[in-house]
Amino acid sequence: MRKAKIYIPNKSPMQSGQGKSYKWILEFETNDPTTNPLMGWESSDDTLSELNLEFSSKELALEYAKRNKIDVEIKEPKRRKIVKKSYADNFLK
Repeated sequence: MRKAKIYIPNKSPMQSGQGKSYKWILEFETNDPTTNPLMGWESSDDTLSELNLEFSSKELALEYAKRNKIDVEIKEPKRRKIVKKSYADNFLK
């Protein structure tokens, strides 16, 4: 049985907005990773590990995994805690 993880990818540190942070990704785990003797890179002959599937909701990703008999691990996203700040707070302390 194949193993995969379902998650929402983190935004790039170069971004300040939350755009494209609503897509759920199903990513397969690499089977038997080996070290390339020439370059020293990690490699595998498993081409399925290169496949990332995008879904609009977690439920659709779980349904796809169940239909195709894929064992999944779900990583829930951490929500940002927004702290409201005021310019006047700099002078009141």
